[in-house]
Amino acid sequence: MKILVVRLGALGDIVHAVPAVAALRYRHPAARIDWIVDERHRAAVDLVQGLDASIGIDPSGHWRELLRVVRRLRAERYDVALDFQGLLKSAVLAELSGAARVIGFERTAVRERAAAWFYDEHVRIGPGRHVIEKNLQLAAVLGADGAQVAFPLAVPSGPPVDGPYALLNPGAAWPNKRWPPARFGEIAAWLRDRHGLPSLVLWGPKELALAQEVADGSSGAARPAPATRIGDVLALAKNARLMVSGDTGPLHLAAAVGTPLVGLYGPTSPRRNGPWRAEDVTISRNRECLCHHQRRCRRARGPCIDQITVQDVCAAIDRRLGP
Repeated sequence: MKILVVRLGALGDIVHAVPAVAALRYRHPAARIDWIVDERHRAAVDLVQGLDASIGIDPSGHWRELLRVVRRLRAERYDVALDFQGLLKSAVLAELSGAARVIGFERTAVRERAAAWFYDEHVRIGPGRHVIEKNLQLAAVLGADGAQVAFPLAVPSGPPVDGPYALLNPGAAWPNKRWPPARFGEIAAWLRDRHGLPSLVLWGPKELALAQEVADGSSGAARPAPATRIGDVLALAKNARLMVSGDTGPLHLAAAVGTPLVGLYGPTSPRRNGPWRAEDVTISRNRECLCHHQRRCRRARGPCIDQITVQDVCAAIDRRLGP
């Protein structure tokens, strides 16, 4: 059997699809399993063990890029394409792959309803499901067992760090997922005084100034992490005593390697997108949010995530680590 996994991005969503791919590999050990992904996130997919190939596509590329990718997909003659994304572009790619079967979520469970037009088979999803459970249900069409959740990721050695530390992640692609950097600085000072943990501040493209702002407000308790690639983030997270972060890719990478987590949620729901392990702690203002799953806040007084106080986060850290 030849299986094509379609999940183009974003980083956190890619991580949430890994257990479904692991379940497919366990059920079909001799199958060929390839994954098509946005070239920007290909490095993350390349860390997933059990894949035969990753296929990168540049979504901003010329039509010749699409033609190149489609030719490669059609040459493999896939038996089935599974669209874990539910967008029109992902569904079209699944269809253009030439797979004998194209399977996706039912119309009410996809992000763009037009995507469902391109599926041969539709999978019904119950309400309130975590996205990991949702993905496992899609994989179950091919006999995969959704009872076990595994993240078979190859973790590189990463940059060396002396002694125990916490990770703080103030950045996010959505502005309304970002908790104020000054408060992260206060958390760093409190972590040092309360738990004896210095902090490293993660940062991505164009976020170094944000990380420095956290460090500047930490009374010397935090410093920006070294420049990191995806594998470095995994390594730093695996060795950290704690991560505090909004709902963004590094949080979900850390969840995949078992880092103790405190997650801060505003426009997205921790019930759907939160850390998988029951012992991790989330603080959510999703009920008060007026811009659910929208990138920009519509509140005149600022994003709902700003209603989370430093005291809220300190209490959550004590619950996760112990006083």
